[in-house]
Amino acid sequence: MIRVRRAQDKDIKRVTELLAQVLELHADLRPDLFIHGTTKYTENQLSDIFADEKTPVFVAVDDSDTVQGYAFCILKEPAFATNMTDIKTLYIDDLCVESNARGRHIGTTLFDYVMDFAKQTGCYTVTLNVWEGNDSARHFYEKMGMFVRETQMEHRVGVDNSPCGCEPLQIRRSDGWRMARVTLPAGERLNFLYVGGIIKIKNLA
Repeated sequence: MIRVRRAQDKDIKRVTELLAQVLELHADLRPDLFIHGTTKYTENQLSDIFADEKTPVFVAVDDSDTVQGYAFCILKEPAFATNMTDIKTLYIDDLCVESNARGRHIGTTLFDYVMDFAKQTGCYTVTLNVWEGNDSARHFYEKMGMFVRETQMEHRVGVDNSPCGCEPLQIRRSDGWRMARVTLPAGERLNFLYVGGIIKIKNLA
């Protein structure tokens, strides 16, 4: 049976292992930003985060009290702004479930616990970010009732801006769209048009 509690120092080693799993996923998606073989936090940083009431971390543990998932959260108090309403937000900085424990609704259990915590602490909203390409995470959060509030966009300076993992082709059309190619796991190649990270047409000959 899975239960959720606050993270403790005894959980640091296990949480670090799960942080490494998340990092590898992000490094596969964006090797230009994330470094394989690293983690987001050091053990000392984790101890400080666990102890801070403004950065609550919840862990999902099994019957042996072994961590099978976590949710890093940040309580964001209202910031003074003349053009914004005075609201309190709970930001989910990171949510992970052990790769071998998926399918047991641990993610749902963690998310529901976080939502209850947000309600108890007087938060108006719960927010998080999802990296482009992490479709399974996006689908999970949509299933949990989350929706897009704003979209962060980027344009890399001084490099070709084809979507990551694709081979840019030296073809530029008069309308500004460029062509790139992606090789699928089965070896099939697909060409498509793009501007920045926006794909216009798939399966071009």
